[in-house]
Amino acid sequence: MTTAVTGVVAPTWRGGFGRLWSAAVVSRFGDSLRTAAMPLLAASLTRDPVLVSLVTVCGYLPWLLFGLLGGAVADRVDQRRAMWSVDLVRGTLMAAFAVAVGLGHASIALLIALAFALTTLQTLFDNAATALLPSLVPAQALGSANARLMTAQQIVGGFVAAPLVPVLLVAGASVPYAADAASYVLAACLVASLRLAAPERPPRAAGATLRGDIAEGIRVLWQDRTLRALCIATTLCNIGMGALIATLVLQVTGWLGGGQAGYAAAITGYGAGSLVGGLLARRLADRIGRIRSVFAAGAVQCCCLVAMGTVRELGVTIAAMAVFGTCGMVWNVNQVTLMQQRSPEAMVGRISSAFRTLSTGGAPAGALIGGFVAAAWGLNTPALLAAGLFVAAVASLARQII
Repeated sequence: MTTAVTGVVAPTWRGGFGRLWSAAVVSRFGDSLRTAAMPLLAASLTRDPVLVSLVTVCGYLPWLLFGLLGGAVADRVDQRRAMWSVDLVRGTLMAAFAVAVGLGHASIALLIALAFALTTLQTLFDNAATALLPSLVPAQALGSANARLMTAQQIVGGFVAAPLVPVLLVAGASVPYAADAASYVLAACLVASLRLAAPERPPRAAGATLRGDIAEGIRVLWQDRTLRALCIATTLCNIGMGALIATLVLQVTGWLGGGQAGYAAAITGYGAGSLVGGLLARRLADRIGRIRSVFAAGAVQCCCLVAMGTVRELGVTIAAMAVFGTCGMVWNVNQVTLMQQRSPEAMVGRISSAFRTLSTGGAPAGALIGGFVAAAWGLNTPALLAAGLFVAAVASLARQII
């Protein structure tokens, strides 16, 4: 069901979309607590940039190993059931980790193992969620639905969770992780409560295999000129993002001397900018088109990264992170909507997994490179490396807008 808002079709809050939105918000709140707290925990265990970056590397690596398989499975199973089952398992893992932290047994090795396990499960969850949304809202409302989902996630992640982490850490080092575990369980209950009929899929050909399904998804993605260009550009950006994210806590706390409060402020600035981006994404796409919106967002992000890597002022970094977040949300909303709209209904999971695997696969390499670059040439250099990669990404999209 949808409603028209100023000539634009928007999803209604009642029914399935409202519950899916609520589950996404709750889960992002918990994840943001963990995401903000874990780099601080890693930095307290070691000051070696390479070891810190390995936590980020293993948070992306499963996409290379299992991402394509997760998409093929998502197109074969009940996506709602897959999502709530995965969330229950992730909640159990986080609860166990919270106990380990509370007892003083945290280590870099444990952080790496947890990051790997959570992302392995995420490969199925994210592909199933991407494939499920078009069954809840019509194609013309996907842009609005994605914007509402992503904007709300950024609000709770950037405005609520990230600033709350220092307070929770005062209460106990394990508290952010225990809250994340609880958020997984609540999100699982919300997804399980969705009232959806079992997905109707055409019968598969005799002898159809997961390998064949995966190959078909890659082939369809690569044959679509727009999605292919967007995938290449996103891959380049994710290499840069991997380098930046893996060492950001060290850049802010070390190179800028901002401490934990400064790091939280930078993350909050990113969240604030993402909120603005969520409000602008659909309007910008309506005015100049989705692919041009992505191109413009990437061009501005290049400037933000240069500022972060050259100006040794915490305020400049916070402001740059805010603008960077605005453009990142514009990119993400339009990227996901394009993928959902241009994919055959029965192949959304596979095309989504092919896109994510190819594009996200650059992040672990970028994170590892970022760690070595920071160790060799300074904690600000990963931002400059990311800037160069974003320039290449924007250049690769130029043919789509000419």
